[in-house]
Amino acid sequence: MKTSIATVSISGDLREKLAAIAAAGFDGVEIFENDFLAFDGSPAEVGRMVRDHGLEITLFQPFRDFEGLPEPQRSRAFDRAERKFDLMQELGTDLILVCSSVSQAALGGIDRAAADFRELGERAAKRGLRVGYEALAWGRHVSDHRDAWEIVRRADHPNVGLILDSFHTLARKIDVGSIRSIPGDRIFIVQLADAPLIEMDLLYWSRHFRNMPGEGDLPVVDFMRAVAATGYDGPISLEIFNDQFRGGSPKSISIDGRRSLVNLMDQVRRAEPALQIRVPDMPDRIAVEGVEFIEFAANEQEAAELGRSLASIGFSAAAKHHTKDVTLWRQGPAGAGINLVVNTEHEGFAHSSYLIHGTNAYAVGLRVSDAAATVARARALGAETFEQKRGPGELPIPAIRGVGGGVIYFIDGALANVWDVEFEPVASTAVADAGLTRIDHVAQTMNYEEMLTWILFYTSIFRAAKAPMVDVVDPAGLVRSQAIEGEGGALRLTLNGAENRRTLAGHFIAESFGSSVQHLAFATNDIFASSARLDVLGFSRLEITPNYYDDLEARFGLEPDFADRLKAANILYDRDATGGEYFQLYSPAIGEGFFFEIVERRGGYGGYGAPNAPFRIAAQKRHIRPAGMPRV
Repeated sequence: MKTSIATVSISGDLREKLAAIAAAGFDGVEIFENDFLAFDGSPAEVGRMVRDHGLEITLFQPFRDFEGLPEPQRSRAFDRAERKFDLMQELGTDLILVCSSVSQAALGGIDRAAADFRELGERAAKRGLRVGYEALAWGRHVSDHRDAWEIVRRADHPNVGLILDSFHTLARKIDVGSIRSIPGDRIFIVQLADAPLIEMDLLYWSRHFRNMPGEGDLPVVDFMRAVAATGYDGPISLEIFNDQFRGGSPKSISIDGRRSLVNLMDQVRRAEPALQIRVPDMPDRIAVEGVEFIEFAANEQEAAELGRSLASIGFSAAAKHHTKDVTLWRQGPAGAGINLVVNTEHEGFAHSSYLIHGTNAYAVGLRVSDAAATVARARALGAETFEQKRGPGELPIPAIRGVGGGVIYFIDGALANVWDVEFEPVASTAVADAGLTRIDHVAQTMNYEEMLTWILFYTSIFRAAKAPMVDVVDPAGLVRSQAIEGEGGALRLTLNGAENRRTLAGHFIAESFGSSVQHLAFATNDIFASSARLDVLGFSRLEITPNYYDDLEARFGLEPDFADRLKAANILYDRDATGGEYFQLYSPAIGEGFFFEIVERRGGYGGYGAPNAPFRIAAQKRHIRPAGMPRV
């Protein structure tokens, strides 16, 4: 599998782009004409720079408004083409992209266009060059790859071939099955892009909202399956126009790009096993069986404060690490309860995380069937493995670096006894728990422009899918929220993208210096019983305005007694279209905006209570530390 990416897909000048593309592991690069024109150097210098990075130029693009023109425009188009051929030879590439004309002067006609390409092919052949024709979704006469292929077929020249672009085909909802009948050797390059499903002008949609395969909603896997069935064995290349990517890190966007291609082709290989698709060997996407633990980094004082908060929701200090300053807090029975770890070591990664972010949930442990296979897949997709020096008697727990700088550990059957091997039970300080049964979901907060990176990271490694994006209304602005969900709800992650620092999510990022877990939601089978137990434990609950409950009773037609029970306990409520119910109980914000949530799901409710977010956030902001005040 030969991977490529167009320079237009990432930010920076040409030097920066090429360095990032090479570092991400791409084989080739498409030189977008504007990037070349803005570069202060000759074509030969650009070619050398590309080759010095170990890359090849897979394509020079675009050449516009060529076919079907009347004279004298037709002759001028051929003259322009010859100038581009000169440039290509200096660059050291043999393929140019000609996109279907949008010129008002273009006359149309399949045979007329085919004759133009036959002549262009003759001119290209004399220089050892090739011409690829692509149907723009908004082309004046040709906007369908089937028409573009017919033009190429009638041109009948070995130096003229087809260029396929997933966006142009899928945006117009053209049957991808029609690709399967095209001979693979007549396809010169394949360009790939995904996009969210948005009803808007095709050109504007294309120029501003494309993203990496797997980050959007288009059936790019189906498109590439059809391409693979033709026998095509050339480069697969990304051509992404995205406003966020233009302002993002060229390094991280390039890494995302290659990850998206490797993940895509792995999915294609598994869907079409009869095809000989060359792709890095890796295990299939990994099913997550549950969240084994969450680990906090803290100092001694803040760990004591965190411990008091944990005790107030029914957790007990169950064990201490036999060599490290690490305490296990647990609720429920060993092997089936909730495990929270508090690390107050003065060295190592946890300590570094504390120094940067303050007390934070820096690590997540996930239960999987095969921890080694999980790491192997993650590595094949460009994730960085994580290792720390192990002390005596410590188990080698496989782990990777998460996107936001945290750590993800993997626990399988061979490692399930880590709590018995590495920890010593402490003298019983246990109190009756609050009836919390498991971690319902982990909420991670990041800047909005980072969200696509997080989504791709999780969905490419794990057997999980993204839910539709939801706008969470904060009194200070919108927060974009998207859930990543594994099979059966064993893994639920909510990703919350902040667009400004005045929102609760934005404040959390700014004050804790980076993306992180902002809240943990624990499940209960009886929210009212848990609430009563929390009163005994001294839990400080988030107070919700009475106005919310007056509206809630009217909106859902609740019985007054039921509404009063919700109000008395400050429990928020939602109901979906099928009658599923969701109950939410919150702690006030702790520190810079971290908090706990207790939830109960009834009747198959699958959401996260988004309609309640404005009222919950407003209440939490009344508790948060004012900006500039020192930490307690």
